[in-house]
Amino acid sequence: MKIISKHWHKTPQKLDPKHVKQKISDFLKEDRACQDHTTISTIPQNHNSTYIVETEDNIIFAGLPILIEAFSGCDLQTYIKDGDYLKKNEKICEITGPTRIILSRERVVLNLIQRLCGIATLTCDYVKIVKKSKNPTIQILDTRKMTPGLRLFEKYAVSVGGGENHRLDLSDGILIKDNHIIHSTITETLLLAQRERKHKIEVEVDNLKQLSAVLPLMPDGVLLDNFKPEQIVKAINIIKAHPSSHQIFIEASGGINKQSLNKYLIKDLSAISIGALTHQAKSKNIKLTKKN
Repeated sequence: MKIISKHWHKTPQKLDPKHVKQKISDFLKEDRACQDHTTISTIPQNHNSTYIVETEDNIIFAGLPILIEAFSGCDLQTYIKDGDYLKKNEKICEITGPTRIILSRERVVLNLIQRLCGIATLTCDYVKIVKKSKNPTIQILDTRKMTPGLRLFEKYAVSVGGGENHRLDLSDGILIKDNHIIHSTITETLLLAQRERKHKIEVEVDNLKQLSAVLPLMPDGVLLDNFKPEQIVKAINIIKAHPSSHQIFIEASGGINKQSLNKYLIKDLSAISIGALTHQAKSKNIKLTKKN
């Protein structure tokens, strides 16, 4: 079999402005920004101010479309772009406009971009390790461990950090996992999925026996779940020795972190999917302060 290095799911390079607009509207409604009693009772209606947004951590920045949409009624002067590395105390933007609007939207906006910067920064850490290795073409993929309602934002942050997206949602291809195997064997389950051939199919295997069983059915990809590095080497050799010209994507996953990543950067492995990119990312500190 021939091993391919690129996953077939395309990673969006930008956020859809319509999606951003709708999400920001929903989040501001949830926070009842139009009923900010503190701001309304203390700030005159026609009062204007200038505020500075700056980072309190070293970060990979992600979230410029959010700033642009949330403060579309203000004069927004930006000093960065998504993907930039920013040092602590570096200025992100200045916002000039109605003080009530700026203050009533502040926390929602900061919460979002802090989250995205955390994901982008952590993803970049993983990607840097790969790029410095002997096998720098291995992809770092996200997983479905996303925050409901923030899926596209978080996947965008992964791409900003240099990672790649796996499926965007459940309709975006087939991935057979343990819980789908309610029939007698993994091969029977794979055959059922292959009946219509409308989608690319990837199948998760837990051991070399399962791998050998599914290869004759020529899935588009295999996910080596919780394989040790030495098992991955054996799996790759089995796949390469299979007498077929079929192209296959090889993905490893399961408990791989920054400390152990180098052990898994194995020749001919296509990608490593890492749930920690999102579920263990720590939000970065970003603040908004009034300009003197």
